[in-house]
Amino acid sequence: MVKERLNLTLKIWRQASPEAKGKFVTYEVKNVSPDISFLEMFDILNEELESKGEEPIAYEHDCREGICGTCGMVINGRPHGPLQGITTCQLHMRHFKDGDVIYVEPFRAKAFPIIKDLIVDRSAFDKIIQAGGFISVNTGSAPDANTILIPKEKADLAMDAAACIGCGACVAACPNASAMLFVAAKVSHLSLLPQGEPEREIRVQKMVAKMDELGFGNCSNIAACEAECPKEIKITNIARLNREFYRAKFLSEIKE
Repeated sequence: MVKERLNLTLKIWRQASPEAKGKFVTYEVKNVSPDISFLEMFDILNEELESKGEEPIAYEHDCREGICGTCGMVINGRPHGPLQGITTCQLHMRHFKDGDVIYVEPFRAKAFPIIKDLIVDRSAFDKIIQAGGFISVNTGSAPDANTILIPKEKADLAMDAAACIGCGACVAACPNASAMLFVAAKVSHLSLLPQGEPEREIRVQKMVAKMDELGFGNCSNIAACEAECPKEIKITNIARLNREFYRAKFLSEIKE
């Protein structure tokens, strides 16, 4: 059975540079296979634009397997599109209907300034990680996996948090552009493991301070971040982050 081809209207945010004024530009794409991915549809559109001597749409991508998180864009008002638990590169055109109008825009947040079109600068996340999202250990050969015993419950929680790919969908989904879910995931997976224990207090204080410094908003428990996270990171990690932060502040005051 031949699947119906799609004719779509795309309204895509175009912005030549960080200083330029942006706007939505309308494109008609015709005869689109429902079996291709959203990014493959963009590839086809860009080929058509280039063949006409027009500037192609700038957007980020890398692995196209839902691993790297660089492909983030807002599709019809939702980061990564209408489905839950996937990145933009995993979204296929079969989830749209013939004649649909699709709005595509970049992640919008003060801490994620637009570079060009759909590309934003997410280096703020890198700065948060540099502030404390790591453990300091002596280099050398890897220790035996069974040297440090970790209860399965904690190991599972740590792995769930470590699944965060840092795509920024949580920030784009939050009305306050909060990075709490991202920071919570990074703090959680280290605080739950014995390897992260030595720097536990200083880590959370430094990462939260850097998050605030970079202009991310506060969490107001709307939970849009959890709903749009492609790796379905739970907001229970935010509760853990808050506990870790207050614990660290309390202990630092005692030591003083």
